[in-house]
Amino acid sequence: QVQLVESGGGLVQAGGSLRLSCAASGRTFSSYAMGWFRQAPGKEREFVAAIIWSTAYTYHADSVKGRFTISRDNAKKTGYLQMNSLKPEDTAVYYCAAGGWGVAPSAYHYWGQGTQVTVSS
Repeated sequence: QVQLVESGGGLVQAGGSLRLSCAASGRTFSSYAMGWFRQAPGKEREFVAAIIWSTAYTYHADSVKGRFTISRDNAKKTGYLQMNSLKPEDTAVYYCAAGGWGVAPSAYHYWGQGTQVTVSS
């Protein structure tokens, strides 16, 4: 089994920053890409960013481009989402996922439990 655990969420004022972490564990971890998604109450799960693990190629959604940066640490088997210039509309539960590649949740095979990010005005 592969387990993904997110951390780093919390409450921050608009304009502030947070860094989310996604730690992978298990004897076997083979993944083409790691992605971040978010889901606000009453909304569909939304793609945020993804990174191809082997090459570190990244892709960010237009809604977060220039503010969020996805990265990874190979040695720690951990992915990160650096979130700067946060806006109230960024408020959501953020999930990391691994496997496959794409902007659709169905492309990913492993999911973390989610971490709450709340941005106040």
